[in-house]
Amino acid sequence: MSVPETNNPSSSQESVPKKPKVLIVGGGLGGLFLGILLMKGGVDFEIIERAREVKPIGSAMSMGACFSNLFKQMGIFDEFVKLGKPNQVMELFDENLNPLFDLDFKDRDIISGAVEYIIPRPDLYDLFLRQVPKEYIHMGKKVVSYQEDSEGVKVTCADDTTYRGDILVGADGAYSNVREKLYSTLKAKGSLPASDEEPLPFNCVCLVGQTDVLDPEEFPGLKLDRSHFVSMIKSGSYKILEENSHKSKEGSSNSEWGPEAAEAMCNEVRDFKLVGGKDGKVLTMGDMIDRTPKGMISKVMLEEKLFDTWYGGRTVLLGDACHKLHPASGGGALNAIQDAVALANWICSLESTPSLTEIETIFKEYRDERHPALQQAFATAQVFKSLGENTWKSMLNKALFRYMGYLPSLWWKVQTKMCSHRPQLSFLPLIDDKGSVPPVYQASLQKTLAIRKQRAVAV
Repeated sequence: MSVPETNNPSSSQESVPKKPKVLIVGGGLGGLFLGILLMKGGVDFEIIERAREVKPIGSAMSMGACFSNLFKQMGIFDEFVKLGKPNQVMELFDENLNPLFDLDFKDRDIISGAVEYIIPRPDLYDLFLRQVPKEYIHMGKKVVSYQEDSEGVKVTCADDTTYRGDILVGADGAYSNVREKLYSTLKAKGSLPASDEEPLPFNCVCLVGQTDVLDPEEFPGLKLDRSHFVSMIKSGSYKILEENSHKSKEGSSNSEWGPEAAEAMCNEVRDFKLVGGKDGKVLTMGDMIDRTPKGMISKVMLEEKLFDTWYGGRTVLLGDACHKLHPASGGGALNAIQDAVALANWICSLESTPSLTEIETIFKEYRDERHPALQQAFATAQVFKSLGENTWKSMLNKALFRYMGYLPSLWWKVQTKMCSHRPQLSFLPLIDDKGSVPPVYQASLQKTLAIRKQRAVAV
């Protein structure tokens, strides 16, 4: 049975100018965060998520130095800090547990004026989820089509539910249905670059998970006030898994990527050595796997691609839907948050139901700001990815990082670049940045602040 189109009751009077309504396809970190920002900016929105429930899958994320001002604006900073631990050092070992070198990020706190934290991804998602009233999120809704016209955009789901709005945001991941349909339309018009027609490269597979609470007596590293971030780097030859992996567009519907596949991969890596045991005891991945609920372990694919086309008509892409980075740099979700800030600044600057020209103008501004930043992020991800490889480039990068401590001016520049993007929202009170190095120019902030100032003068 068809369900009536959903509309915002408060904006039913056509004579009253209203802000645009935004439909967000995808309830991951990026889509959820955009919803929070739109809510704080007074913009109506709905989040349409295909999964019936969100599984708390994922590892840990390092963040905070770039987002402390933003989280303070939003009123979630204190709770964020309670969920995380300071993260200032990354320790690297070889496969025999011999120390290679440490990467000390303490200067990052001075540069940004804020502390970097490591936080479990499920905890961060739960923090974001608690900010959005349940009525704004529609679970179990697979988008099968959407149509645009002069009045707006209409989204149709597999159960015949329809949603209508003014702007459609595709935040539905690397294998985005919204992107697929947008690109199909643009290709028919002859306006899709050849590079965006190429399939998403699938390079390697990753096993991620989060253990139950561990006993500090058994794992003494947990007694430290700071986080204990360790990376194991393989040198020489690699063990190659015999099976070939193939990923279907439907993702987890393929049995090769379900619980059985994750369990099989766990068996392949159980004997990998880890540091952190009591009294010098050598730990293995098996020690971690045995302390992790099966539902918290996931086998995921690692694609890498930066798309050139981010928008068309009333539709715009966000996060993995338009840029998929290798997770070695930890930049995937962080860049989705940066996307959401830039896009929210522009959407919330619109006073009334916008014309198609106005919508495409702000989409262009959004893409012009974020695409160059993603080019840099993509290059950074390649560098961190190389630390786990055995090529001449990886050896060069390892040597560079190993001796970075003896090149303080260079390491300072590297850290400055890492925390230079410290975004804020133009529609909330600004936070005084305490960093010793000013953040880079944020176009969406400065331009929309100027627009708001002009409007205030006109009134």
